[in-house]
Order: sequence, then structure tokens, then C-alpha cells
Amino acid sequence: MKILVVGEPKNQEEITAKFGKGHQIISFDDLTEITKEAFFEADVVFDFFIAEEPEALQFYEQRPDLTIFTNMAMSCFGNLKIYQHNTQNTVFGFNGLSTFINRSVLECTLQDEKEKEKLNLLCGKLGTDFEIVEDRIGMVTPRIICMIINEAYYTVQEGTAGREDIDLGMKLGTNYPFGPFEWSEKIGVEKVYELLEAIYDDTKEERYKICPQLKKEYLALI
Repeated sequence: MKILVVGEPKNQEEITAKFGKGHQIISFDDLTEITKEAFFEADVVFDFFIAEEPEALQFYEQRPDLTIFTNMAMSCFGNLKIYQHNTQNTVFGFNGLSTFINRSVLECTLQDEKEKEKLNLLCGKLGTDFEIVEDRIGMVTPRIICMIINEAYYTVQEGTAGREDIDLGMKLGTNYPFGPFEWSEKIGVEKVYELLEAIYDDTKEERYKICPQLKKEYLALI
């Protein structure tokens, strides 16, 4: 398959790492760079910006047959519809947060249960397993990992343990690939903060309330 990727270089690299062996990857940094040839030859799109720029869906309506995967780790279809009415394209959400793409299972959300079979067929062609999760901000895995990262910041702030010890303990105790602070660096402190902020605004649950130390690091970066 020909996969059109619209995203930052890091996004492009992760999609290539997951799908590049069996498919042709054509990557662009934004919509304005997409060539006519690439657009009309693509079989499927992975767009990392639609959740932030819903109006981009209008661009894809030039090809209503084209299926789009959009990064929904920090949003949901409910929010998307506030800014953009229904599109002719089939749009699936996926967990496009850094470090979560190149895994055996693609975490996905649907706008309509009727689209489940289409997702099944498409993921079969792409050669990936998938898991459908509830259409909520943070999906499932990002919520869990970012909550763990937030708790790790509280632990450091309270002076209970240091960052290196927490990272080592998490990897040895849970067999996670990264410790909380390693994961935060790979995802990006800004993304971790903004995801937790969005989840807290959505749920008002105290477990997602951002640690002051994490907020301090975030503010130092912006």
C-alpha cells in the first residue's frame, strides 16, 4: 500500500518504522507540501495534525474515497465535530503519541460502530493488529502512562526518591520499556503536560491533576 504521512519528522520516522517494510511511505510536513501525484496515488493517510486543525479535513474531500487515520491521543471525535461537520471521508482515530506508534497493536477509535469492519480490513492490509478503545481524550494507554509520569513527578517533588531510581524501579518492577522520566522525555514534556491538562478538563478527576514540578518544567520550555 501507498501510505501518505502528514506530520513532523519524528512522526514520519515512527510510521516508517512500523509500516515501512511492507509498504511505500510518502511523507510531508504539512498539507501545503503534498504533491498532486502523492495525493491521488495514496491508499491511506496518517495525518497527525487534524485534531488541532479540523479544517484540514476539507482538503481530503477532494478524494472522498480516501481513508484517514488521525492522531486522537489528545482529542476525540466529539471535540472534532464542534469545529468540523461530517466529512465524506472515513476517518479513524489512532494513538499517534510518540513511542506508541511502532507497536504490534494500533490503538484506534471509531466515529461509528458500523466502520469496525472497514477498520478490520484496512488494518489487515496494513499488517497490524488493532484495538478499538472508547472515544475519549487520552484514549487508554496515553492516559495510563501520563498518569504514571505525573505520579513520578509527585514522588520526586516530595523527596521520596530520585529520578534515576524511579526509572530503574519501574523498568525492573513492571518490565516497562522506559521509566517515567525516560518516557516523559521521549514523548515530550510539553505533550505530557498538555495531555494531562486536557484529560483533567474532561474528567475533573484528581488523579490527573498536574504536579507543580511538572508544570514548572513545562513552563520553562514554552
